[in-house]
Amino acid sequence: MEEVLKMSPKERERKAIFEMVKRGCLTLKQAARQNNLSYRQARRVFQAYLKMGDAGLIHKNRDQQSNRKHPHQESIINCYKEKYEGFGPTLACEYLQNEGYHVDHETLRRWLISNGLWIKQHQKKRHHPRRERRAQFGELLQIDGSIHDWFDEGKHTCLLNIVDDATGKTLAVMDSGETSAVIFTALWKWILLYGIPLAVYVDLKTAYISPKENQMSHFQKACQKLGIEIIKAYSPQAKGRVERNHRVYQDRFIKALKISDIKTIEAANKFLEKAFLITINKKFERKARNPVSAHRMLDGLDLNQIFCFESERQIQHNWTFSYEGQLYQVKKSVGEAIAPRSKVYIRRHLNGDLSVWHNDKSVNFIPLTKKELQNQRTQKIKAIKSKSKKEMKYKPQRDNSNLFGPSYSTTQKEREIKQGYSMPYKH
Repeated sequence: MEEVLKMSPKERERKAIFEMVKRGCLTLKQAARQNNLSYRQARRVFQAYLKMGDAGLIHKNRDQQSNRKHPHQESIINCYKEKYEGFGPTLACEYLQNEGYHVDHETLRRWLISNGLWIKQHQKKRHHPRRERRAQFGELLQIDGSIHDWFDEGKHTCLLNIVDDATGKTLAVMDSGETSAVIFTALWKWILLYGIPLAVYVDLKTAYISPKENQMSHFQKACQKLGIEIIKAYSPQAKGRVERNHRVYQDRFIKALKISDIKTIEAANKFLEKAFLITINKKFERKARNPVSAHRMLDGLDLNQIFCFESERQIQHNWTFSYEGQLYQVKKSVGEAIAPRSKVYIRRHLNGDLSVWHNDKSVNFIPLTKKELQNQRTQKIKAIKSKSKKEMKYKPQRDNSNLFGPSYSTTQKEREIKQGYSMPYKH
């Protein structure tokens, strides 16, 4: 069976030039100049080519073991197989350093390829024009959620990711889905750490943008109160920085969760805050062109009243309102009284608490139980009955003879008196 030789592009180019020398189209001196070799070296290589064919052009150290073999190569390969199989060479090197092994990522790449443990997959990418980064930190945030099998258990959860466009600084929160609640939680954390950004870049999911033109989503209402501009992204490529950041998380974060044996959303969020985000920002964050932050201060704004779910209700005549199937009673206040049929705003906060607001003032209220509701109905029925009894007192019938002519009873009585046989009056 004929042996298959692997030649580099440089060796294939060298072969084509020496073939022209062999046919007499080029002199050896010209071939040496084209191959960037000295004349003596070109003559040695050409003689080896004439004698051995293609094998004479291949470097003799190829596929040979190095005389300076790494003392821990086998230990590193075994450690990779046991703990880090599937990790890329660069990421594996970072974790191997924690094990006490110091090796260059390119060296590890060659070892993994030679042992059949790593195959680099090249993907053909579509061309998209590059958008220049914003100049200031906080000038634009890209927000998006990545639905993925983060715990490698076949169950998909969401990692809500915020990436600053200027610096690449990232903040992430994990939850069961890409809901308004997790978006509020992540943006709240960002504002507490750095301040209010100028603008956010989001896609057209209903958690961000309401599909109805005359309505706003909870996210749009919160951004309006904070003075944050919302920029819509109409394709994944438009928000490329956060999409690329998703790939970093899907590679590094999944492996970090696996090594740390983390299987719950609560534990993953603690790990993100205390360890992973610090590491990832230290590695990938870059300096903004303008060192001045574009974030704005809170200036006394209560984020608990902004990042909430607000609904409108009407006060009934008995000063009650209904919310999510529960009846509530408005308590008497010292200040301005709330008239029936007035509109109030119910706010459900991220911790589950409720608050009621009327004319930008908080309203005291209590939930009504079934027993209290029944008592109110009973009292109302009694009040109606007592009122109807008062209205049912006897009233003498009005004599309408002058209006509608003599009635039958009056005419009959007069007739009896005239005839003299009316009933005598009893004393």
